[in-house]
Amino acid sequence: MNAVDIEEAVSTLAQQPFDADEFPFAFLEAFGNKATTIKRLRSGASNKSDLGGVLQTSNIHIKTCPVGDVTETLVALKESPATTKAKAKFVLATDGIELQAEDLNAGETIACNYPDFAEHFGFFLPLAGITTVQQIRESAFDIKATGRLNRLYVELLKDNPDWGTAERRVEINHFMARLIFCFFAEDTDIFAEKGLFTKIIERMSDRDSSNTHEIISELFRTMNIPAAQRQAEKVPRWADALPYVNGGLFSHSVEVPRFSKIARTYLIHIGHLDWQKINPDIFGSMIQAVAEDEERGALGMHYTSVPNILKVLNPLFLDELREKLEEAGDNPRKLLNLRNRIAKIRVFDPACGSGNFLVIAYKELRAIEAEINRRREEVGRKSEIPLTNFRGIEIRDFPAEIARLALIIAEYQCDVLYRGQQLALAEFLPLEAMNWITCGNALRIDWLSICPPTGAGVKLHGDDLFNTPLDQAEIDFENEGGETYICGNPPYLGSQDQSKEQKDDLVNAFNGAIKSTKSADYVAGWFIMARHYILYSNSVFAFVTTNSICQGRQVALFWPAILGNELEIRFAVPSFLWNNLASKKAAVIVSVIGVGAKSRSPKKLFEKNQVKEISFIGPYLVPGYDTVVASSRKLLFELTPMSNGSMPNDGGELLMSVEEYRRLISEHPNAKAYCRKFLGSHDSIQGEMRYCLWIADDEAENAKEIPQIGRRVDAVRAHRLSSQRPGTNALASTPHAFGERRHRNGRALLIPRHSSENRPYLPSVFVDGGTVVGDSAIAVYDFSMRDFAIYSSRMHLVWVATVCGKIKLDFRYSNTLGWNTFPVPTLTQKNKDDLTRCAENILLAREAHFPATIADLYDPDKMPDDLRAAHDRNDEVLERIYIGRRFKNDTERLEKLFEMYTKMTSAEKPKTHATKSQGQSAS
Repeated sequence: MNAVDIEEAVSTLAQQPFDADEFPFAFLEAFGNKATTIKRLRSGASNKSDLGGVLQTSNIHIKTCPVGDVTETLVALKESPATTKAKAKFVLATDGIELQAEDLNAGETIACNYPDFAEHFGFFLPLAGITTVQQIRESAFDIKATGRLNRLYVELLKDNPDWGTAERRVEINHFMARLIFCFFAEDTDIFAEKGLFTKIIERMSDRDSSNTHEIISELFRTMNIPAAQRQAEKVPRWADALPYVNGGLFSHSVEVPRFSKIARTYLIHIGHLDWQKINPDIFGSMIQAVAEDEERGALGMHYTSVPNILKVLNPLFLDELREKLEEAGDNPRKLLNLRNRIAKIRVFDPACGSGNFLVIAYKELRAIEAEINRRREEVGRKSEIPLTNFRGIEIRDFPAEIARLALIIAEYQCDVLYRGQQLALAEFLPLEAMNWITCGNALRIDWLSICPPTGAGVKLHGDDLFNTPLDQAEIDFENEGGETYICGNPPYLGSQDQSKEQKDDLVNAFNGAIKSTKSADYVAGWFIMARHYILYSNSVFAFVTTNSICQGRQVALFWPAILGNELEIRFAVPSFLWNNLASKKAAVIVSVIGVGAKSRSPKKLFEKNQVKEISFIGPYLVPGYDTVVASSRKLLFELTPMSNGSMPNDGGELLMSVEEYRRLISEHPNAKAYCRKFLGSHDSIQGEMRYCLWIADDEAENAKEIPQIGRRVDAVRAHRLSSQRPGTNALASTPHAFGERRHRNGRALLIPRHSSENRPYLPSVFVDGGTVVGDSAIAVYDFSMRDFAIYSSRMHLVWVATVCGKIKLDFRYSNTLGWNTFPVPTLTQKNKDDLTRCAENILLAREAHFPATIADLYDPDKMPDDLRAAHDRNDEVLERIYIGRRFKNDTERLEKLFEMYTKMTSAEKPKTHATKSQGQSAS
C-alpha cells in the first residue's frame, strides 16, 4: 500500500462506528498488514500484549479502554515491559471518543477526537514501512486530495473511454486542472461564497448525474465571460455568482466528460474537502501521477522534499540573498537595492515537472521581500516579484499545467500571508493570460529563447494559459541587469535505459562536444545545455543528479566538455539518499552540483552537516584536484594484470547449485570431468559455492551423451538463438561453452565487482586452478602476494571509492579504472618482502577464524581484532613506502595518489594538472 491507499483506508475506518474489540485489527489492516498477520494476532500466536491489548512486535502496542481512561491507558502502554521487550515503535490508546498515541523513538505525541485521527495518518506511516519526511507527515490534506482526485479521474475514464485516448488525454487533463482551481477558489474567498462551485453542482445537477457535465460546462463558460457581457451571452442566474477568471484558464473548449452517479458523488466529496490547506509545492508532484498511467500505481510516492530542493536553491542563490539581507540591517537604501535586485531574479527549471523547484523558489523570495518591506515599514506593499520570473520546460502537458496552477496558488497564498486577505482578493482576478511554462523537449529547445538573459522576448500573449504554442512562450519581460538561476531535478536514465529518441536527444544536446554520447547518462544533456546557456548570460546552474556522473568513466567522458576552461564547480553536495514516500524506499543516490563561471570566491562542499570552504572542487567532488582519471587498458604502474571473469551467456543452463551437481555426479560419475567449481562476487563474499559445466571443444560430443548435460546444452543453444543480438546468436554454434572463456589454470585472486562501501577494506578470495571465476568478478592470475597487500590497503580503497563508479552506495570495481591506473611507487626488494609478509599475516588472521566468510570477517562492527591489526600493519608499511610515514587522513592519501597519477600521465601526453587547494576550513 502507498500513502494514498493508507489515507483512504484510515479515513474509512474513522467514519465507521467504533468497535472496541475490532479497532486494533482494523487499524493494523488499514496500514497494510496482511490477513494472515491479522489472523495470528487475533489467535494470540503473535500478540505479545501484557495489558489485554494488541502488541505487534517491532511495530505498535494498541489498547482500547473505557471512556475517560485514555491518558492513563497510554501511560500504561508506555511503561509496559512487553512494549519494551517487543521494541514497539508506537503506543496507541482510544475509548472511541478520544485517541492518543506516541512515537516512542521520536517522543512525538498526538491527541485528538476519535473521528479526527485520520487527519494524523501520516504520523503512523512508519507502521507501513514508509520512509517519510516531516513535511509529508503534516500534509494529510494533499495526500487525501490526491487520492480522491485519482478515484474521480479513473471513474471518468471508465465512463468516457474516448477521453483516455492520446488525442483527448490533454482535454481531461485540462478539465482536472480547472477543477483544482475551482476547489481552491471556493474555499479561499476567491469565489463570493465558501463552497460555491460545489454547492451549485450539488443543487443544479440531477441526482442521477445525467446533466452534471452540462452544469459544469456552463460554469466553466461563465468564468470566461466578463460581467458586462454576461446578459448578452445569456448566462443563467445560478451561474452568474461565479467571477470572471480569464487568464485562458477557461478559454476555448468547455466540453466536460459525462458523469456517472459514482463520479458525481466523488466530485462532491472532493469539493467538501478544505482546499485552503493545499500545499502547492507538495500537491503538484502527487497530482501529476493522477494523469500518468505508469505512475498511478505508485500514487503519492514520487515527491521531491522541500529540504532536498533547498539543498539546490540555498547555495545556488538564497543563502547569498539572506546574507545581503543581514548586511543591510535596517538601512533603507540597501534594503531597497536588494528588493530591486530580487525583482529581477529569474529562476529557470528546464525539467520542471509539476513546478516544485519554482514554487519553493518563489515562496522563499517572497519571504525575503516581505522581510525587506517590514524593515522599511512598508508592510502590505504589492510584490514586485512577477510569476513570469519563474520559467520552466516540461515535456508532458499535464505536469506543465499543474506547474502554472501551483505558482498561481502560491502567489495568492503569499499575498494572503504578507498582505492580507482583502488585498490578495482585490488583485487576484482576473488572471493574466501569459504562459511562462513551456511544454516541450528541453534537449531540443533553445533555452535562450525560452528564458532570454536580458531585455524582452517576442512579446506575445498566449490565448490559453494551458495551451500556448512554443513560438508564444516568450512574453513581456524587461530584465536588463537581472540574474538567472537554472535549477532542477532532470531525469536520470542510464545509457541502457534510454530509448532511441532519448539517445538522439543527447546527440543533439552535445552536438559533437564529446566523442560519443552512447554511454552518457540522460541527465548529462541538461548539464551541456546549461553550459551553453550560461556562457551567454549572467547565470549559474545547479542540478540534482545521479552520483554516477561524478564517478567512473563518465567523469572523463563529459566533465572536460562541461567545464572547459571557462566554468568551475561552485558548490556540491556529494552522494546522499533521495527521500520520497515509497514504502520500499527507493535507493536513489544523488548529488547536487552547482556550476558557474570561474571566480576567486571560495567553493563550498557540503558534507555531513558541515560546509568546507575550499579553493577548488574537482569533478569527483573531492577538494583540491581537477585531475580526471581515464580508464586504461594497460597498467600504468608495476602491478600484475587483472582480467574479467568468464561469462556464461547461457540462460542459467551451464550453472548448477551444489545439490544439482551432486545429483548429476551421483547418476553419472563420468560427468565430473566436465564440471568445475564456479564463483562470482556474491558467492565469494557470502562463502557460497556453485558449479558449472566446463567442456572443451574436443570433448563436447562425448559430454552431450550424458542426458542431463545434453539437455542443458540444447537449452543454451535455444537461449542464444532467441536473442536479438547477432553476437549472441553466433555463440549458438558452441552451446557447450561459456560465451566468454577467460579461465586460466593456476591460483587466482578473485575480486568482486560489486561490494558494500561499509566494509573497511575491499573483499577478495583466493581460488585454485579448478575454480572458474564468473563475470561478476575479476581475476588476477599469476599474482604476487604484494599485489594482494596493495589491493587490500586503505590506499587502494580510497582510490577506488573516488575514481570508480558505484551502484547505489556499493563500490563497482573496475580493473581499467581502479587497478590499471592505481599509482604505486617503485618498489625495492625490501619493500616487496615487507609487503609479502603483511599479506601473509592478513591471510593467517583470516584462516584463524575459519569457517567465517568474507562478509563475516569484514563486517565493520564485528571485524576480528587480529585481522584488523594485520590490515593496519599492512597500511603502515605501504604508506611509509609512499611518503615515509602514515598519512593523516584520506584527503592526504588522495593528494599523493593524484600527484603521482598526474606525473605519470603528463609524461605520456599533456593533461590538466592537479591543483592543490589552500586554506581549507569547515564551518
